[in-house]
Amino acid sequence: MLDGPFGVSCTAGSTTANGILNEPTAMAVGDSIIYSDYTLHCLASAFGDLVAGDSITVDGTAYTVRGNERGLDGLEAEISLSKT
Repeated sequence: MLDGPFGVSCTAGSTTANGILNEPTAMAVGDSIIYSDYTLHCLASAFGDLVAGDSITVDGTAYTVRGNERGLDGLEAEISLSKT
């Protein structure tokens, strides 16, 4: 999945692996607008140890980690990012 047409190169420190970047979107919910941040889906074995404030480059663009959560199976990491 990460090597398919949606996978992009990601680098944090000396680790480089593929991930899938979801761009921010806006959704209308009732009278409110909810925004979702950039989210990187990747292998936890590659980037599961990143913490808030760490830097990562995704497809040539610099981001700062806002949070890092494991998927239900523990193999995938969902990393919340903001552009640097």
